[in-house]
Amino acid sequence: MLLYDNAFSPFARKVRLALRAKGLVFESVDALANDERARLASVNTRVEVPVLVDGELTVGGSADILAYLDDRYPEPPLLPAEPGARVKAREWQRLADSVFDAIVHDVSLWMWPMLRRTDQPPAGLREAAAADLGKLYARLDHAIGPGPFVCGAAVSIADLALLPHVSAAKAVGLPFEAAAHPNLARWSKALRELPFVREENVALQASVGRLMANPQRYESTKIVWRGDRLEWLFEKGYVDFWVRELREGRVLIPSSL
Repeated sequence: MLLYDNAFSPFARKVRLALRAKGLVFESVDALANDERARLASVNTRVEVPVLVDGELTVGGSADILAYLDDRYPEPPLLPAEPGARVKAREWQRLADSVFDAIVHDVSLWMWPMLRRTDQPPAGLREAAAADLGKLYARLDHAIGPGPFVCGAAVSIADLALLPHVSAAKAVGLPFEAAAHPNLARWSKALRELPFVREENVALQASVGRLMANPQRYESTKIVWRGDRLEWLFEKGYVDFWVRELREGRVLIPSSL
């Protein structure tokens, strides 16, 4: 089993967490490195991670990969048995993949080690991100309730999707406040104590270290933009910023063709 991967991709991290939760052995290739991009393009024309190759089958997109893993390797299941809980799990995976990702991505561009930016974030961008993340944290805290996990006693796709984004928000200086979100704080602690999460965190630290030691292996100018990330940026009024990025040649828009 081969995973086209990258240490900084929250979607790839979600898949790694799922693989480890199921006890599956996999190899990983840092597919966003410049010398691996052609290889990645051969399995995903959008040149995006993650992509999972399992024997003769290739699956792209983190949500589709997790669905495949549950179909092919059903134990332990990543979807709750009860229909209402399944709806909740899918809803939170969708919110993690779209809203959480968009906010954290858009505010983090000036912190990526491989990007050589000399400008500053647009005025008010971090404040807008902090405000919207605060709303999401409050909503997630309520959804967790007595927990310990988003959908009750067992880990689900919701937890695996949310953890990378919540962690990334903390890394860019926009964490949740434990005092204001006690359920979220308890959830974070419970997840991080799980053996497969601990295993992933150790591996992640090593991967990040290798990336930081060789930032020249990666695209240093252009940023990949797609729907949800653009939607949040435009909704917050930063159309002129993005148009300037486009005119100055710092934009990549993936294509499925």
